[in-house]
This record gives sequence, structure tokens and C-alpha cells, in this order.
Amino acid sequence: MVPGGDRWLARVGAQGRPKSGPSPVDRARTGSKHHVLTDGHGTPLAVSLTGGNRNDVSQLMPLLDAVPPVRGRVGRPRRRPDHLLADRGYDHDKYRRLVWAKGIKPLIARRGTPHGSGLGVHRYVVERTIALLHWFRRLRIRWEIRDDIHEAFLTLAAAIICWRRLVR
Repeated sequence: MVPGGDRWLARVGAQGRPKSGPSPVDRARTGSKHHVLTDGHGTPLAVSLTGGNRNDVSQLMPLLDAVPPVRGRVGRPRRRPDHLLADRGYDHDKYRRLVWAKGIKPLIARRGTPHGSGLGVHRYVVERTIALLHWFRRLRIRWEIRDDIHEAFLTLAAAIICWRRLVR
């Protein structure tokens, strides 16, 4: 038994699963989060997996660094977007400055302001991509104990979505 806040837990972590943790909104049930960075059409560029108790903003810079170079015209490959649209979970002044330092204009909704910022029209693209990822039953509910297997399935699903978009 190990201490877990106001109660004793049987062991550390969620059933011994790495990259999972107690959800702050679901009665402390264990879970994982999928973080997705997409382009303007909803093609996934980078994906990551974290525990349910991790802040969203902590994955912003690793996702931006994970974007591969874009092939296209002759010359130096494009490695960064012009704008970054994100929801309130990614609002933090420190990370806004880090995104600006990379040469990307952050368009992130502010916490504490009323809804209606207009970003929902553009955020729909990301929500649709997350819904496409969760069409793969293996990702909707995490059954794997090992995090590397779940991340492999997450990457494979993103590759399949990219392939389907190229075929169309």
C-alpha cells in the first residue's frame, strides 16, 4: 500500500501502467490522454501519449519539436507552421513566449474569458482528427498495459489516416 492523496492505493500508478494516471474529472479513474498536432486539413503531424493527470500545456513544445520536415519544393524543408491554434488547456504565458521564440504566432484561447473567441471554427479540424483516431477501437479504450505498445498503435493510426488522405 502506498499513500495516494487522501487514501491508500494498492500500488503506484494505474494498475502498474506507465503513462496513465488518475483523471481529475472522472472520480480519479485512471486514464491516458492523446495529444495531436494537425495541419489545416486535419492530417496528423505529431501525436503523443500522457497520463490523465498531466497538464495539456506540458506537451505543447514536444509536439512542435516532433513535426517532421515537409517535403515539397526545392530548398530548405519547412519545419514550422505560421500559426498555432489551441484551446484553453494550452494557455500559459511561458509557453506563449516559447512558441513566439520559434517564430510561430500562437492563437490560444485565454482562460477565464467567456466562450466565443471564434477559435472553435478552426479547432473543429483537430477535434475531427481525434475522433478519427478514436474510430480505431484499440485507441478508444486503452487495453494495453505497456505504454510503448499503445503509442505504436497511436502512431500507426495516424499513419493510416495520412495514407487515406493521400489516396483521396
